[in-house]
Amino acid sequence: MWDQNYAPYDSVYLSALVGAIPILVFLLGLVALKLKGVTAATISAVIAALVALIVFGMPLPKIVGAALYGAVSGLWPIAWIIVMAVWLYKIAVKSGQFTIIRTSIGGISNDQRIQVLLIAFCFGGLLEGAAGFGVPIAICAALLVELGFRPVKAAMLCLVANAGAGAYGAIGIPVIQGAKVGEVDLGSLSDWMIPVIQGLTALLPLILIAILDGWKGIRHTWPAWLLTGVVFSGTQCLVLWLAGPELTDILPPLLAMVALAGLTRIWQPSEVYREAGATAPDTTRYSVWEVIKAWSPFYFLTGAILVWSVTWFKNLFVPGGALDFTVLNIHMPWIDGTIVQHPPVSSTSTPLAAIWQVSLIGASGTAVLAAILVTGAFARITVPQALDQLRATISELWKPIVLILLVLMLAYISNLSGATAAIGLALANVGEIFPLVSPVIGWIGVFITGSVVNNNTLFAKLQAVTAHQLGIDPTLLVASNTGGGTMAKLVSAQSIAIAAAAVGETGNESSILRSTLKYSLVFLAVVCVTVFVLSLIA
Repeated sequence: MWDQNYAPYDSVYLSALVGAIPILVFLLGLVALKLKGVTAATISAVIAALVALIVFGMPLPKIVGAALYGAVSGLWPIAWIIVMAVWLYKIAVKSGQFTIIRTSIGGISNDQRIQVLLIAFCFGGLLEGAAGFGVPIAICAALLVELGFRPVKAAMLCLVANAGAGAYGAIGIPVIQGAKVGEVDLGSLSDWMIPVIQGLTALLPLILIAILDGWKGIRHTWPAWLLTGVVFSGTQCLVLWLAGPELTDILPPLLAMVALAGLTRIWQPSEVYREAGATAPDTTRYSVWEVIKAWSPFYFLTGAILVWSVTWFKNLFVPGGALDFTVLNIHMPWIDGTIVQHPPVSSTSTPLAAIWQVSLIGASGTAVLAAILVTGAFARITVPQALDQLRATISELWKPIVLILLVLMLAYISNLSGATAAIGLALANVGEIFPLVSPVIGWIGVFITGSVVNNNTLFAKLQAVTAHQLGIDPTLLVASNTGGGTMAKLVSAQSIAIAAAAVGETGNESSILRSTLKYSLVFLAVVCVTVFVLSLIA
């Protein structure tokens, strides 16, 4: 057994600063030194291992075990989902469906400002609710490039747009996990999410238009961004209030997409905006059936993910379920049950489980595979053609996947060594102004792990414990952890790697990060101020 030590130095702040060195090096490498993502991540992972060994006293075998745990977790389920999502996209392109999809969107509006609302914000929100794990970024960024957007701009717009849906994908799991780990009521947590981030969500369509076309675009398209923001965020609020988080990224994006498409039937911007050099829209006319058929891969995807998410299907894979034999539980060597986490990070001193769960059928990636099989049959794609697209997918994605594995190795070493908890405890040590910095803990959690779910697993309990110590509603701070973490999805290495691969910019992750970082930090600042004000009046 090995006990985590959150303060290897006398100063909690110095311990946290040293623990943050790998993260700072990774950011510096991408933003300032413009290193390739794999290079920056490799250097940072090595530094994380050295910090864990030398500073936090983590035994070398456990460092190796933590790195291995991070790598295999990156392979399954994350890499599995990403490969399947991009394969689905390539199957759709091979079948000729994307040409019709592009034209059908152009039929709604040739204006790229309207297109970004339809695709990056509304359709991306729906995919986040159905699948999550980078699927909306991969598919929507590729689709924007098909519509004539510049690759880096397309990736950045999809990352920024994801701030409106990231807290609730897939099927509300981040909020559900936050309530479970933080030991707070799920209904109350859903209610708190409304004032914490929904105001910002309502403004995202305006922000996306401003990124594309500045003040002129805001003036020319105000009916579109206003309607989209009100319908999307407004119905999210209603769903959260009445039903909880599960459908928060399903119904609102659909309603917003329908509302925006309906608006364009009676209104269009006075001037059509297209970026310089953007390809001219296709003017071919297609029948209603052809358009419906072209969008079929995404009907199949949404349907499959919804089936995979319902309770009766999930129960097939629980212990004793009819298909529990398809779930492999692999106990990770050197670390499973041998690393002890201590208060206030956990309620009591608790050995941490380190079990790599491989659900061969129950994984979301397998749901995407099911959609691929149906799509291929529907579009009459032959097996050799499908396998050719799979080989092309793997060829394009292996570098981004290596980047994701390296970052997760860094994350698991930092988490299991206690370095990440040291950062959180230092921030929690600021006293009564803690609500102001509470979202920063969530931001760090998602930047490191790439997942709001993992962030809440890591820090929701810390937020709740600190709230009790300060006499603040713990549910507010768990919501703060979720909201702050959502703003880091814009710049997490996992998201950046997926976006770069989707638009053919692998190796140019630094450009995408630099273009997105300022929005992530501004959004984080908004959440910080919002939570602080709420803590004063709650």
